[in-house]
Amino acid sequence: MNALAATSRNFKQAARLLGLDSKLEKSLLIPFREIKVECTIPKDDGSLVSYVGFRVQHDNARGPMKGGIRYHPEESGIDAHFEVIADSSGPTPILIFNPIIRDSFSELKYVSSACSEIEVDPDEVNALAQLMTWKTAVANIPYGGAKGGIGCAPGELSISELERLTRVFTQKIHDLIGTHTDVPAPDMGTNSQTMAWILDEYSKFHGYSPAVVTGKPVDLGGSLGRDAATGRGVLFATEALLREHGKSISGQRFIIQKTATCRVHIGRIASIVQLCRDTRQLLTRGKEVGEWASRGVELAGEGFGNVGSWAARLIYENGGKVVAVSDISGAIKNSKGIDVPSLLKHTIEKRGVKGFNGADPIDEKSILVEDCDVLIPAALGGVINRENANGIRAKFIIEAANHPTDPEADEILSKKGVVILPDILANSGGVTVSYFEWVQNIQGFMWDEEKVNNELKTYMTKGFKAVKEMCQTHNCVLRMGAFTLGVNRVARATALRGWEA
Repeated sequence: MNALAATSRNFKQAARLLGLDSKLEKSLLIPFREIKVECTIPKDDGSLVSYVGFRVQHDNARGPMKGGIRYHPEESGIDAHFEVIADSSGPTPILIFNPIIRDSFSELKYVSSACSEIEVDPDEVNALAQLMTWKTAVANIPYGGAKGGIGCAPGELSISELERLTRVFTQKIHDLIGTHTDVPAPDMGTNSQTMAWILDEYSKFHGYSPAVVTGKPVDLGGSLGRDAATGRGVLFATEALLREHGKSISGQRFIIQKTATCRVHIGRIASIVQLCRDTRQLLTRGKEVGEWASRGVELAGEGFGNVGSWAARLIYENGGKVVAVSDISGAIKNSKGIDVPSLLKHTIEKRGVKGFNGADPIDEKSILVEDCDVLIPAALGGVINRENANGIRAKFIIEAANHPTDPEADEILSKKGVVILPDILANSGGVTVSYFEWVQNIQGFMWDEEKVNNELKTYMTKGFKAVKEMCQTHNCVLRMGAFTLGVNRVARATALRGWEA
C-alpha cells in the first residue's frame, strides 16, 4: 500500500470514529492548492536546462501551511525503468537505471528479458502534505500541511547551479508562500543553505522576511537545537511511552534502522537502489564509485542519518543500550551494547557503520527482526510490512521515519501486542522546533538552546498525553488515537471558520 493510500485509510478510519460529516470529510482530504512551475536555468557550461518545481498546499485551517522542499529525481513524476543486466566480468546480475545509462555499456554480452517498470508515485508528495496537516495538529502548533520540491538530481549540479535553480523556483512561487501563508523547510536533497537562498530571493520581492522559511543557518535567524530536534523529539516521545508502561530509557535495548539499500557494481559503476516495498523509490542514478566521495553524497556521509544518529546519541547518554544499527553501508550488532560515541566517530571517518570494531556485522535484512526492546525505524517508508512483521521481536516500535509501517503490518503487530508510537507524533520534534524558529523570527527575540529543548520536551509530552486521552475515548491504538486527535483539531478549526460559506 503506497503512502497516500495508507494515510487516506488512517484518515477515513479516524473520520468514522469521530462521526465527521461526509462533506467535511471530503473537504479535508482535498488539497487547498497544487502548484507546478517550470524552472529554466543556464548551466555552468552555458547550456539551458529546465526542471519542474511543485508545491502541494494541503490545508490552512489552523494557520499557515508548513512542509519541506526536496530536490530529488523522482519529483519529476516520470517513469523509472530498471533492467537486470550483466557484463563479461562476471555472472552477477545488477540493476541499472535509465536507458541512457544502459546504452553506455557497449561491452554488454547479456541483457536479460526480465524487466521491471517502476512508476514513480506522484501521490507520495500529496500524502506527505496531508500527513503534515495531521502532524502539526497533533503537536498543537498553528500550522497546516504542505510539501514540495524540484525534480532534479542535486548531486549532479554544482553549487552555483543549485543556487540559480533555487532562486528561479522562488521567483515562480514567491507570491504563494510567505510568513503567514506557507513556510517551507529543508527536506531530502536540500539544507540550510537552500533555505538561505530562498530567504534572500523572497526578500527581494517582500522585504527582509526571516520567518518565510525555517531550518535556516543560525546566522540568518535559524534556531539553536534545530539539527538535533527530530532525534531529540524521538527521545522525549520514547520516554513518555516507556513511562506509561512503567519503564525508562535506562536499561532498554534499542535497534536503530536507518535505510535498506543495495549497492552493486559493474566495473567502476555503482547503482544504488532503494528497496522499500510498494513505493520502491529510486535514490539515485548510476555513478562512478569515486564520485560518491568527491560529491559528498549525503546518505553515506551521514552514517545512520541525522535522526538516527541523534536518537542513538541521546538514548546512549540517557542509559539506553543500543544493540544494533544499520545504514547504507551495512548493519552491525553488539548484544552487550554499542559504544555510540565511538561509532559516530567511525561513521564520519568511514562514511558508514561498516567495519566498526566494536560490533559484529550482520545481514541488513535481519536487523528489523533482531532481539530488542525498542525498534526505531528511521529510514524511508514501507520497511515494516506483512513479510517481516511476524518476525519482529521488539516490544515497542518508535516511528522516527514517515510511514515506515504498512497497514497490513500494523494489524499483525497489534495482534502480537507490539506497541507502535506513530510517526505523526514520534518524529514531530523537527517541525515543532521549526515552529519555535518561526516564533523567534516574528518576535525578533532568539532563545538559547536550553529553552528550545525544554519547550520541545513540554510539547512532545503534552502531545503524547493528548493522544492517550483520545485512545481511551475511542478505545483505539496509538496510531488511531493520534489521527483522531489531529483530524478532530483540524475539523473543528475548519467548521469554526465556516467552511461551507
